[in-house]
Amino acid sequence: MLPRVIATRYVTPLREGGSLPGLMEADDLGLYVVKFRGAGQGLRTLVAEVIAAGLARTLALPVPDLVAIEVGADFAPAEPDEEIQDLLRRSVGLNLGIDFLPGSLDFDPAAFPVDPQLAGRVLWFDALIANVDRTVRNPNLLQWHGLRCIDHGATLAFHHRWETADAFAGRPYDAGMHVLLEAAPDLAAADRDLAPLLTPEHIAAAVAAVPVDWLPDDPAIGDAAAQRDAYVRILGARLAARDAWLPGVEAQVRAGRPPAPPARERMAFLRDGD
Repeated sequence: MLPRVIATRYVTPLREGGSLPGLMEADDLGLYVVKFRGAGQGLRTLVAEVIAAGLARTLALPVPDLVAIEVGADFAPAEPDEEIQDLLRRSVGLNLGIDFLPGSLDFDPAAFPVDPQLAGRVLWFDALIANVDRTVRNPNLLQWHGLRCIDHGATLAFHHRWETADAFAGRPYDAGMHVLLEAAPDLAAADRDLAPLLTPEHIAAAVAAVPVDWLPDDPAIGDAAAQRDAYVRILGARLAARDAWLPGVEAQVRAGRPPAPPARERMAFLRDGD
């Protein structure tokens, strides 16, 4: 299970994120970026964050430490912003805390070159969990004493529709706009080195870290125990079905990223609502 802490102070909202995460202090004297259970993305975003981080640690990929942070009902009345008040009222209970990395910088591939081995490991991991959110526009990578992988709430999309979840095992992964595509990712080495590390026991351990409070009964799959079993089974099937999706990713690596549109075309796209 995740370590549990109690929030002691709401420091500031982080308005860069669409879910309005906040910076909070806790009773362990830690400072955490908190993703709230009451945000519009829902509890499954928190579940995906925990499982993905657990898998990443097994693969020795750098991710921030996570905690389950208890947010009390006394926080909302003290906040002057009505939007934050509403969010805090909906988020009483266990939320996700992500270790705050002071002084971290947003990743820029031009400023922080990544070697092919690490690029291959990150891309292989993203393909496994179907991470659609590690793009040139939104890298979800930080530079903090090296590279740090963050924000995995958009992964494991199969759990938003359990009725079709089994199809996830062989689903192709689109790496065409992956931020590390130009780093010549060594996918073959990554597959050779990483796949044996994800034993059923390690996958189960990553899933077991999810608080039961974030796995309410689901009519399509069942209770928390049934959901945990399904995560382990489907992720294991995805790992075993690499022949179905890895060649496509390798082909995209060989092809490279398509050239960016001309500046005038990009500006037109931005004006249209990007």
